Amino acid sequence: MNFEFNETHLMIKETARQFAEDELAPSADTRDEKEEFPYEQVKKMGELGFMGMMVSEQYGGAGLDTLSYVLAMEEISKVDASAGVIMSVNNSLVCWGIEAYGTEEQKQKYLPDLASGKKLGAFALSEPEAGSDATNQRTTAKKDGDFYVLNGTKNFITNGSQADIVLVMASTDRSKGAKGVSAFIVEKGTPGFSVAKKEKKLGIRSSDTVSLAFQDCRVPKENRIGEEGFGIKFALKTLDGGRIGIATQALGIAQGSLEAAVKYSKERKAFDHTISDFQIIQFKLADMATNIEAARSLILYAASLKDRKEPYAAAAAMAKLFASRIAVQSALEAIQIHGGYGYVREYKVERFLRDAKITEIYEGTSEIQKLVIGRALLQ
Repeated sequence: MNFEFNETHLMIKETARQFAEDELAPSADTRDEKEEFPYEQVKKMGELGFMGMMVSEQYGGAGLDTLSYVLAMEEISKVDASAGVIMSVNNSLVCWGIEAYGTEEQKQKYLPDLASGKKLGAFALSEPEAGSDATNQRTTAKKDGDFYVLNGTKNFITNGSQADIVLVMASTDRSKGAKGVSAFIVEKGTPGFSVAKKEKKLGIRSSDTVSLAFQDCRVPKENRIGEEGFGIKFALKTLDGGRIGIATQALGIAQGSLEAAVKYSKERKAFDHTISDFQIIQFKLADMATNIEAARSLILYAASLKDRKEPYAAAAAMAKLFASRIAVQSALEAIQIHGGYGYVREYKVERFLRDAKITEIYEGTSEIQKLVIGRALLQ
């Protein structure tokens, strides 16, 4: 399939590349080391329109297509995967979820600030006993007049401690199982809503990942998204698009690994030659580049299906499954090409590997992607 980019696409890609080099690269390693959230960088991403790329202009967004989002996400993630996942969650899960399924009042109230970066969003589905089995929701939402009272715990929530707006899945009727789960918009500062444990992570350390606690948290009924029982369908539909974002995050990590390996191979000498002269190094680079281009094609295909409003769940799952695998493989090869230097933090490739692994886990593990693909084939 031929993917042709117009002038807008190319401008967005270049703007994201320049921003990543100028604003993210200088502090990426330090923020990773200190586990510091990129406050100023996220604010600037909002000012550039990167936090609400696909939000309609009428709600304050850039009104761009998914291809534009993918091009920007790759450039951001190539330099700083932590910034990439912050951007992905806000765009793919929160903004898209509200615009696709929220009421007109919800869209007007929340999307302008989310799209501009004035406020940040999070998506709360996972629980201590509800990871891949997302239907096993223990967080409850009991109707009480014009409110729902939420009780429970969510974990592994990206943007959780910084988010102003959280989309929360909770069971309104446990007897109905998956069909008894509903979705709610919960605002920061709501009594009974608090941030609990912050996770100490292997990678994407500049992005915060926390547990959220709800204790008699009263949420207005107008903050429910869709009807009661719509929560799991909402979550799964939203995650389909989110997987395109995470696949692109993985692609950016893989591309960054390749570029670092190429650069180092041209500089490092052994046996009176740069190591790029050796066929074994050339073969490694060739395999990396080929796999990366294959991953990119899968992602662009899924994005194009989404833009054409055609079914894209299986394509998104394929893209995430393959791109995340290639991210890990590319980072490992980049470390191998760097030799001992690849194992120390002075060089960025060890961070690429630490960041890459999570792309095989969050927003659906690789095993879940295979289930999605398999079921699509057997329909």
